Amino acid sequence: MTGRRKLLLGLVGVLALEVALALKAKPEIEIGPIPQWRFSLGGHELTINSRTAVMSWLVMGIWIGAALLVRSRLREVPGRLQATFEFLTEFFQSLVTDTLGDSLGPEKSREYLPWIGSLFLFLWLSNIIGVVPGLEEPTRDLNVPVGCMLVVLTMVHTSAIRKKGLKKYIKGYLQPFPPMLPLNIIGEMAKGVSLAFRLFGNIMGGAIILLVVSALVRYVLLPVGLNLFFGLFVGTIQAFVFTMLALAYTAVAVSD
Repeated sequence: MTGRRKLLLGLVGVLALEVALALKAKPEIEIGPIPQWRFSLGGHELTINSRTAVMSWLVMGIWIGAALLVRSRLREVPGRLQATFEFLTEFFQSLVTDTLGDSLGPEKSREYLPWIGSLFLFLWLSNIIGVVPGLEEPTRDLNVPVGCMLVVLTMVHTSAIRKKGLKKYIKGYLQPFPPMLPLNIIGEMAKGVSLAFRLFGNIMGGAIILLVVSALVRYVLLPVGLNLFFGLFVGTIQAFVFTMLALAYTAVAVSD
């Protein structure tokens, strides 16, 4: 069976599954409580959105499994899966080197490859996993984009302190003159807020549009195209934008 025929059969299968779900779907939009795990720790009650946690761990599990599979089948003449991973590695290595190489040097800049690559792969699969019926995007929950944003800001400012030293890093917030300190701090906070809410807004907005249109036409035909658009195209673009902004923020922070 050729690759083109396999792809066609896969698309037909997804369409058939969507239509089958449509026959059982209710035309009303129902909004219910978010499934949560609640437990106490040190006298404080902690709450975890169980669906988000499960989907996030599923995404990480898929990538860990894929990495272990590729590692166990490394060949001098790579297969399709190994070639895909090699292409992604070379692509992000060139991005990291071109962006950070002038400030950190080629060798130091390569240390950021695992972080940037892992960030993109996690966000990309988290954004598109909702294409599979029965699954939903972890990034639809604001906690996930905020968590990724905190990781990015931690890496950005840690990198700046390592490159410049603590004294020069703090002095940077007093530029061009000391009264600008509050505005510079607010500006750094705004970077993180915009980073998280851009990702959350696009993914959640796409889910809402898909939900409304699906309820109107009973999940048949049109939502399949919308699902592929918001899931694959928009999800890929937003993962790449988030990753490139993280890389750009790091480049600005470590520049002299």
